[in-house]
Formats: sequence, C-alpha cells, structure tokens
Amino acid sequence: MALTLRSPISFLSGVDSGKPHKAVDTDLLPISVALGSTRAGRRIRAKVISAEAVAPVEPRTAERFHRNGGTGSGARGPGCDRRVPVYVMLPLDTVGMCGGLARARALGASMMALRSAGVEGVMVDVWWGVVERAGPGRYDWEAYGELVRMAERHGLKLQMVMSFHQCGGNVGDSCNIPLPPWVIEEMNQNPDIMYTDRSGRRNPEYISLGCDTLPVLRGRTPIQVYSDYMQSFRDKFKDYLGNVIDEIQVGMGPCGELRYPSYPESNGIWKYPGIGEFQCYDKYVMASLKAAAVAAGHEEWGRSGPHDTGHYKQFPEETGFFRREGTWNTEYGKFFLEWYSNKLLEHGDGILAAAEGIFRGSGAKLSAKVAGIHWHFTTRSHAAELTAGYYNTRHHDGYLPIARMLAKRGAVMNFTCMEMRDDQQPGHANCSPELLVRQVKEAAKAASAELAGENALERYDDAAFSQVLATSRADEGIGLSAFTYLRMNKKLFEGENWRHFVAFVKGMTEGGRRVSLPRSDSGHSDLYVGSVIGDRKNKDKFVAAL
Repeated sequence: MALTLRSPISFLSGVDSGKPHKAVDTDLLPISVALGSTRAGRRIRAKVISAEAVAPVEPRTAERFHRNGGTGSGARGPGCDRRVPVYVMLPLDTVGMCGGLARARALGASMMALRSAGVEGVMVDVWWGVVERAGPGRYDWEAYGELVRMAERHGLKLQMVMSFHQCGGNVGDSCNIPLPPWVIEEMNQNPDIMYTDRSGRRNPEYISLGCDTLPVLRGRTPIQVYSDYMQSFRDKFKDYLGNVIDEIQVGMGPCGELRYPSYPESNGIWKYPGIGEFQCYDKYVMASLKAAAVAAGHEEWGRSGPHDTGHYKQFPEETGFFRREGTWNTEYGKFFLEWYSNKLLEHGDGILAAAEGIFRGSGAKLSAKVAGIHWHFTTRSHAAELTAGYYNTRHHDGYLPIARMLAKRGAVMNFTCMEMRDDQQPGHANCSPELLVRQVKEAAKAASAELAGENALERYDDAAFSQVLATSRADEGIGLSAFTYLRMNKKLFEGENWRHFVAFVKGMTEGGRRVSLPRSDSGHSDLYVGSVIGDRKNKDKFVAAL
C-alpha cells in the first residue's frame, strides 16, 4: 500500500523540457510522496517523473547558500536581489520524552516534500529534558543522530536549538517536556533557583538567571551544565557541523527566547494582552538588586521590586508604574529597569560566550531568539516589553543593547512576529508589530548584527506570507539573512495552504519578490513535477500521521 500526499500545485523547481507529459488529474493536481509498503524492511520512497521532464534543482554550493556568518553580514543594501533561505520548524515532539524519533516514516516523506519545494532546511528543538534525563552528564543523542542522518539523506540543512527550557504552558506548546528529572529534584529542594514573581509564584520553565554562576546543580553552575551539554553535542556531531548542521540556536530563556518568563499562559496566569509581571523575587536575583541599589547610593531601592506594577492581566493605565506618567519614568524606575534588563543581557552574554568557545571553528553559526512582544508597543512605557526584560520605552531603545551583545559574540539575532501587520491586531491591545520589526531592523543595522526571522503564530494565509516577503527585503538598509517558518504539521500540507507556502518559498528565493502560483497546473508550468496517483483515503492516512 502506498500513502500519497497530493497538492494542487507541484513544488519542485524546474523547467519544462518541451517533451510531452503524462496526463494528470487536474482536479487536484497531485504532488505525491509515496511511502512503501507497511511491511517490515520496506523503505520510504518517492516517485516523480524522469529527470528529462524536470530540470534538476541547482546545486547548493557553499558560496551560493552560505548566509554570511559573522558580525555585520546581515546587512543587505537596497536593490540587492539576494535570496533568503527558508527553514521549517519540525513538531515540538519530533524527539519525545523517551528519546525516540516520532513518526519517522511520515517525517522522512515530509522532508522530501519540503526539499522539493525549495526549502533550505529544518529546525528542531534539542531538548535538555530528553537528552540528559538519565542523570547529570549522561547524554542520549541517539534519536537526534537519526534525525541528522535523515536530513542529510534528503539534502536538508539543520538548525538545532539547544533547548534548556521546558515545553508546555506557552503559546503554541502542543506537548509537555519538562526539564531533566534531576534538575526538577534540585528545584524542589531549592525553589529559589526558579524564577519568582511578586506574589511568590514559582516558574519551573527555566532556571533563574540569578544563579548562573552559583553551583546549585549538584556542584555545577547552570552555565557549566549548559556548556557541558553543548560540548557533548559538539563531540557527538562534529562530522556534521558546518555542513548538515549549519546553525546552533542557543536557548536562553522560556520558549528558548532571551527574556524573563513574564507572561506564562499555564493555569490562566496570564492572558493576552496583559502586561505581565517582573520576575525578580527569588533570593538570588533579589541579592543582585540589593547590591545594585547600594552601589547606586539608594539602599532602600533594593528591598523589593516595584510595588505598583499591577498584575499579569492588567493594562498599563491600570497601574501606577506603567501608566503614561508612571513610576517607570522616575529616577527609581529608570534604575530598576536598567538593572533588570542588564541582568538579562549578562545572562545572554554568559551563555553565548560559552557557546562561542565551544563551537568556534566548527563551521556552524550561532543564533539567539528575541521575542516579538508587540502589544502595548504604542504606549509610552511599553509595559509588556519591560516585564520581559527589554528596556524599551518612548525614551529608551531596548533592542540596540541586545543587538550589540549578539554581534559581539557573532550570533544571529532571530526575531519573531515577522508575519504580523498592525491592521490585523485588536485596537485595545495598542499593538504595532510593524513598528517593532522596523525598530529591531534598525538596531541590527546599527550594531552590525545579522538578522533572521520567524513567524510568531501558525499562519497559512497569503497575507502573512506577503508580510514576511516585504519584511525580508532590505528596505531599511538591512534585510533578513534567513527565515524559519513555524511550523510543519498536517495543515501545512493541505492544498491551499501548501500552494501559498510554495509560492512564498519561491518568492524568498527571488529576494523577497512576491510570486503567485496558479490554483491548478494543467498547463505544466515550470513547477510541474508529475506524480504517483494516490487515492484520497491514503492521502488522509499520510496527513494524519504528521
């Protein structure tokens, strides 16, 4: 039995040879990824028409596809027609809690489809909670090794995320993968290694930055633990770094982002578009605040965090701190926000310094993700950004220091919400994702940092893809060096969604030019592939397996 994925438009870039094609079903023009029999020992296979009918995809030479690693390489001058490679995020549970590769047959078929569509590679979370689950220093890379070899077979590159956070409790989290059991034991014995809010609520998503340099994890500091993990990864995959694995994204907070866990969705704690809360109340972070206050000559400022910041779900004008002329703009407020944001910068720099030393000379570039917090952006205080650790207000640029820190370490600045438009946001949320992205692009340009992007939410519509295409261009003197699409799932392969996605990838390969594909391909366009005809029942089985 063959399982078949069919789509209304073909997705292998090529040219018509002028030779006649086989008759095809133009009602739902098939692109087929055929899986072999379910009997043991049969392999995934794909059937397309002969190479005579479709010109081969151009070779991916290092010069053509290299994304200019190193600082300053992200700047793309106006008029530059440079391609923007597209990556696709794999499902969060691609490697599950028990360390196995999930849905391997369907994954292989999906990779084949993505590669044929012109996708550069895929991104996958390398979960700390999975790899080091058996105990400190006991690493299980087996499933990730299988994934790397699979990507290599299909001609795809890999962006691998050192995911030192838990999965579950945030936007888009479809599974639960906690931190390693032995780390959770340490958290239970010493709750202050968790981020803590003003009411004493602990957050187990990620270890508090307050203990970065303290031996709280069975004699090792968190940064030492992260370093040992990355060193083991390098040792295991040294033969693939710089060729198959072309990027290491270093997780530095919840959701892998450089930020505080200020807006957790779990248990209804926070709801969009709430301002969130500061996460500075564990004893280690509080000790730092006290020391900073003494150094500033105001010991009283270190006794606690701000008292008038409200609660997670509130709006800026409902608080004394964030309202139009609130505490944020006083001498005390500026002191606190400077300290709070600097702690985050120090945290990111410490981890990236370790990663830089480990991966230097490997050929793989480093990157770090920065959250696209666009709600309340048009207010003076930018409250939601402040609680997350981005000191960005009407009077203070919060993204330039981040861009400079990343540029210093040679890391790509990977920013989210590239697909969002202002007119699609609710008016009461005071959003402006477009102005936010513009500010981040300007910061990256000023810092000579390379900039890449992601979409924040799952989108399959033409409007979202068009916005990314526009954002990718170097209209402000800097464009995107790469884009990672969130996320591969069965919806992506549905007919109209897939057609939009293929057109988007083609547009990105042409320097951000918008490309429209026909709704059917009865004329055998330059994207025609041919097919293995499969029935609807088998197609549905394949999609359900994704």
